[in-house]
Parts: sequence; structure tokens; C-alpha cells
Amino acid sequence: MKTATPATEDQRGRRTLGRPRLLIVGCGDVGLRIVARVHRRFRILALTSSPERVPALRAAGTVPIVGNLDDRASLRRLRGLAPWLIHLAPPPNRGRTDPRTRRLVAALAGSARRLVYISTTGVYGDHGGALIDETTRVQPANDRAVRRLDAERQMRAVGAAVLRVPGIYAHDRLPLERLRAGTPVLRAEDDVFTNHIHADDLARISLAALWRGRPGRLCNAVDDSALKMGEYFDQVAACFGLPRPPRMPRERLRAAVSPMMYSFMAESRRLGNARLRSELRVRLVWRTVADALRSLRAADSTRTAG
Repeated sequence: MKTATPATEDQRGRRTLGRPRLLIVGCGDVGLRIVARVHRRFRILALTSSPERVPALRAAGTVPIVGNLDDRASLRRLRGLAPWLIHLAPPPNRGRTDPRTRRLVAALAGSARRLVYISTTGVYGDHGGALIDETTRVQPANDRAVRRLDAERQMRAVGAAVLRVPGIYAHDRLPLERLRAGTPVLRAEDDVFTNHIHADDLARISLAALWRGRPGRLCNAVDDSALKMGEYFDQVAACFGLPRPPRMPRERLRAAVSPMMYSFMAESRRLGNARLRSELRVRLVWRTVADALRSLRAADSTRTAG
């Protein structure tokens, strides 16, 4: 995907010289993948609550800013700092609202002009495996999803484009330890549809939303996979020569895994991505999980042959 460098602005909206300033809030794995794509085009500022991460963020090509979304005073310097924002930070682990996003919005005070918020497809809740899109009514089934929906509403109110993101994977971000531990999954007749996106594609989608996303617009950031959860783990296991996970009926599985893990097995939905293609004009590099795993096998075969 080609990306044109956008014009930069000062606090009054005037055009200025130099690279545009982009603030990334929550610069973890996906944030660093974004940085790797555009650090020469943007002056990237990365908000971190961990001073120990400053050297790594600086080495990646960002200007680290130490601040904590749980501490309003530490965010004061953000106002007017950057007219472009990608917000990847999660809500707190408790409650039904997202005070972190509220503090961020207050600190920016309208100074950011192009905003993207990374949410979760969990806000849709369970739809019994039906194919749904961004017009489907949300029905979050747990507090974690309710907090995300609250954050979405706050960000949409200030004009952010919102990406609803499913399970993120990458060539170096696969459930290998879970497979080695023999963690069970649902038997086929009880299994649920899950949705996926490669972390590199998510980085590209985030940038597409930054320059093409409409204010307040929702978009499912999902690939073309149509997998049930057990099928996903089976494919990864086959790629790495690991045993397939054991299958269990739902009631037995509930007792065998943590409540958090079970919550991901209690919802089934398939998400359409037509808006991703037509509005953000994204062409996925990894259209399906199977495509990514095939590339891993091919790369392994090349290394072995060499």
C-alpha cells in the first residue's frame, strides 16, 4: 500500500515545514510495526508509562514521552503536541467505562485533527456464527467488551476512525506454548467461529485509517479467514509439527480452562470486511491464516535446503 506523506499543521491548523507529528499511545508490538513503516515520514512520539522502555522506543525511531493514562497530571504536555494520533492503549482491567481514554481526550483538548482508535470485535458479542458487519447491533457480553465500547464512543465523539480488531497473530506471534501445554479446545459440534488479522496487516490498516478513515466511522479490521477456533489451532499445530489440541464438550472445557480463556470460546461470529476494502482501500498481504502459515513452511523449507 502506497502512503503519501500528509501535510503537517501547527495548533492553529496552519501548514508548517518538516515531517508531520504522529502520537502513538500504547506503542507495543503493533505500535512498533507502525513505527517501522513510517518513521522516516513522520516524527513519531510514543507515549509510555514505563521509563525502562524509553531506550527501546528511541532505538525504534520514536521520541519517547513518559506519561501514564492513569495519571491526569502526567498527560498535560500532550496538548498540541501532535495533530495525528493512533490510540492503541487498552482500558483498565476493571469497571464498565474507560477513564484512561477520557483522560487522554481531555489532555488533547481537541488539538489532534486525525485520530484512529484500535478497539475490539468483542463489542459485537455472540451472534451464533452468523456473518455480520459494522451495521450489526453491538451486544457486549462481558465488562471487558463494555469498557471497549465506552472507549469507542468517547473517541468517535471527537472524530476518531475506529477499527474493530479480532485475534491478532503474526509469524512470531502464534499460540505455540498453548499447543505444547496441550490446552484443550471445543469439540467440533460445539466450536465457535473466530476472526483473525496479521499484526503487519493491522499496522498497515491503522495507517490507512489515519489518512482515509472517516471521522466517527467504524471498520472491521479482519482478514478473509473463516475458521473455527479448533481449526485455527489445528492449522498452527500442523505447521509446526505439534500435536493437535484435545477436544472437549463445552461443560468439560469450562472446568478445564480459565474464565478469561473460556470467555473467548463463548462467542461465535464471522465478520465481513467489505468496508476495509472499499473505504480504506486496503489490500491484505496475509489474506488468511493459511496463507501466512504456508509462507512460514516455505521459508523453513528454504532454510533447510540451504
